[in-house]
Amino acid sequence: MLKRSDRNVLRLQRHTRLRKRMAGSPQRPRLSVFRSLKHMYAQIVDDSRGVTLAAASTMDPELRVQAKGKKKSEAGDLVGQLIARRALEKGIKQVVFDRGGYKYHGRIKALADAARKAGLEF
Repeated sequence: MLKRSDRNVLRLQRHTRLRKRMAGSPQRPRLSVFRSLKHMYAQIVDDSRGVTLAAASTMDPELRVQAKGKKKSEAGDLVGQLIARRALEKGIKQVVFDRGGYKYHGRIKALADAARKAGLEF
């Protein structure tokens, strides 16, 4: 039976494999997603300069009150809307989606769909 640490090791291997082929550029930065057991984090990164251009999470003061008491996928939806709004404010319209080795379902899919609906292009 797989233990939690084993799952995380496998996820990190998948993420490393994905990152070999994927990199954010100034024209199309990378939207990186991380999820813990309670929270979700998203950031837009320009890998050529090694700079985070925008970030959002369920820990943000803007979202903390809204996300409290909601399901995790609904909180992911809120994070997706916030990261898209912050990206568009900085003039970023196109991104490369980095799901961080997670399956594309649940919270990850909710975040991606909300970001697309708010105006980001993947």
